[in-house]
Amino acid sequence: MEPPANSTNNHTSAEDPWEITDKIRLRRFLCYGSEGDIFTAKGESHVSVDNAEALLSLLQEEEGGAEVVEEIRRFVQKGLAVRLGPTFFALALCSQHSKLNTRKAAFKALKDICSDPAHLFAVIQYKKELRERMECGIWGRALRKAVSDWYNKQDAMALAATVTRCRQREGWSHKDLLRLSHTKPSTEAVALISKYVTKGWTEVQAYYADKENSDEVVKVLSYLEAVEKVKHSCDETVVINLIEEHKLEMEQLLTENLKSKQVWRSLLKDMPLHSVLKILGRMTANKVLEPGSSTTQSLCERIRDEAALKKAKIHPFSILLATENYKRGHGYMGKPKWEPNKSILKALESAFYCSFMNVEPVGKRFLVAVDVSTSLSTVVPGTAITTADAAAAITMIFTRTEADTHVLVFSERAVVPCPLSPQMTLAEVTAELVKNPSGNTDSSLPITWAMENGKGVDVFIILTNNPLWTCTTSPVESLKKYRQTTGASSKLVFCGLTSYGHAFTDTGDRGLLNVSGFDLGALTVIRNFSQDLI
Repeated sequence: MEPPANSTNNHTSAEDPWEITDKIRLRRFLCYGSEGDIFTAKGESHVSVDNAEALLSLLQEEEGGAEVVEEIRRFVQKGLAVRLGPTFFALALCSQHSKLNTRKAAFKALKDICSDPAHLFAVIQYKKELRERMECGIWGRALRKAVSDWYNKQDAMALAATVTRCRQREGWSHKDLLRLSHTKPSTEAVALISKYVTKGWTEVQAYYADKENSDEVVKVLSYLEAVEKVKHSCDETVVINLIEEHKLEMEQLLTENLKSKQVWRSLLKDMPLHSVLKILGRMTANKVLEPGSSTTQSLCERIRDEAALKKAKIHPFSILLATENYKRGHGYMGKPKWEPNKSILKALESAFYCSFMNVEPVGKRFLVAVDVSTSLSTVVPGTAITTADAAAAITMIFTRTEADTHVLVFSERAVVPCPLSPQMTLAEVTAELVKNPSGNTDSSLPITWAMENGKGVDVFIILTNNPLWTCTTSPVESLKKYRQTTGASSKLVFCGLTSYGHAFTDTGDRGLLNVSGFDLGALTVIRNFSQDLI
């Protein structure tokens, strides 16, 4: 038997090392909006004080408020949160708590946590919704200062781009926030942007026309003038020149301008890769990307460029999702329709394998077991990926990035090890997974196999196409027996690739996690779980 790896679990109870503490529940809430042990892909959890009991409990502790705010900051800044809504809700709750130190910590962290205007608007809206249940109001001195600092402490050119790209969300606008916060601009450039937002471009022109302006103010004026010109111009050439000279984005353009192929070709040059992957089908359907064109060739070079992929931190599962969506040849509702471009498909394939460099290893011992008791030909809900390809991609992520990974396929009849190598393609891995015989499902078999074969495993990941509630044999007891026999602090992730619900009821064991459906967020959740964060 291999010796258990060094555990990094912060066990809080010698009697019950798997106790689900309030801190674990808080981190689950910050990660995916629920304190429970189930993550549902493609689902948006409704957050309220009613499903944030651990958050409220921790805020009552002496230093609880500051610790909660630091957890919020960590989950946002390190990309640990699958959904940002719960983190903004938690910050809003902290900012209206009865304890002064908690409120101070929340307001101090506002700018670090809300890097985008949409984030700031979300926090303000949550504060409005919480107002009736909390002792403090909304627009007190502390919030006014925090919002003022959000505007005043940004680079002027970045702020100008920000306020013109995302003008309003959640029923709030920059004009509302600048007015309600009584913001006193800290620099001439911020004063210019504030006047533009609250008074409009005509008044800005009149005010600054005859003034001797600093270089920074001149730059901001030039940028805002470009934004105004593009808002009122239907001349394709003028719009394209403004886009390329000032790096304008599609959110700053008129809808009419977005009907132009040339305008889109100009936008694509500097569009972030994450955004590009989402609109490949539409761009092909609208003939913006045509076979053999210079625009298509240039875009393909960007997609497969190693430096660009690394800078954008594109995950291979994101590229797989984009590839299958594009390969399908139509949108989710059947429109628009397009003929997939072979050059783009080749670039996406190359990017898929290259992007594995962006997956940082967890450093644990994994066993990934794929249930082949039923066909893996169905599609993962909300995607264009078959469960076979999804399972293959998941196993590839672990075999290519983790030094100690076992891959099995199983059914009631047998457990078969899959000798996958990091050099295998997605098609080869998929073929390897689906070639084995099927039968009924027994999800305890992978754990039993590891125990009988002396395999040390920190995290078992079971992938199944069966509805979670139809699994007649629970792997929980097998996991407990494995822990007792090996002394390893092993965990279990049960993924129903096409299902919703629990594979096991709430056991009170923090080493158990249900995943229903699958998306990129599920991989983040599994990573956090493996690292003892949730």
